[in-house]
Amino acid sequence: MELRALALHALAQADPAKKVQAAQASWTAARSGLSADPQARLEPPAALPGRPPRPLLVDASQVPRRSPFTVEGRSALLHAVAHIEFNAIDLALDAAWRFGGLPQAYYLDWLRVAAEEAHHFSLLQAHLATLGHGYGDYPAHDGLWTMARRTADDLVARMALVPRTLEARGLDATPPMQARLARAGDARAVEILEVILRDEVGHVAIGNHWYRHACAQRGLDPVAHYPVLAARHGAPRLKGPFNLEARARAGFTPEEMQALPAD
Repeated sequence: MELRALALHALAQADPAKKVQAAQASWTAARSGLSADPQARLEPPAALPGRPPRPLLVDASQVPRRSPFTVEGRSALLHAVAHIEFNAIDLALDAAWRFGGLPQAYYLDWLRVAAEEAHHFSLLQAHLATLGHGYGDYPAHDGLWTMARRTADDLVARMALVPRTLEARGLDATPPMQARLARAGDARAVEILEVILRDEVGHVAIGNHWYRHACAQRGLDPVAHYPVLAARHGAPRLKGPFNLEARARAGFTPEEMQALPAD
């Protein structure tokens, strides 16, 4: 089985443990020399991505605010982060199988991202267990996968609006969250978020690289085309404060940083 088929197989797994295992196995196969077939015609199952029966998915407005200063509130907050990481596994796997005709490096990049997101999810799941909870115990929203559906037919839009928009928001949100968790006395959660932040810089950088590659292939200006895509696909408005240092390490140019809203 070639790498894109392995990615699709992993994406279809509904059980979180099986999805984690399949994502990591796909990356192991890639590191062992298995290649992707960019021209393969893959037939996805009717229901993608595979998902467990819980958590209950609700509108984002129905997910309650979470304070880290009680065990229950901290559990709910970390569950929300775990849900983001679970979705991030799916997003990376979907990027790996869905888009054909790309260099081998593209498929290797996204399978590595999927394996790292699986590691993040596992870290959070283990820490949730120490708080008496598990993935699925709280409702969650479906915003990340909604954007994946909207951009399923356009690689440029997918790279622009998932890794370098939605996932880049994590670069901004993580340090303030770490500060709150530190004040709440949860040193392990702070450590886990440091691992996630470190890796997410690389993931956003991969999104930036392949966004610019796809724009170059189509003769598009990546800076000028971004607001067109954001408006076309209903991307959320970017809102500060921004982690400019992490965004710079993730490959955003000075021109792109200057275009960030001031408020």
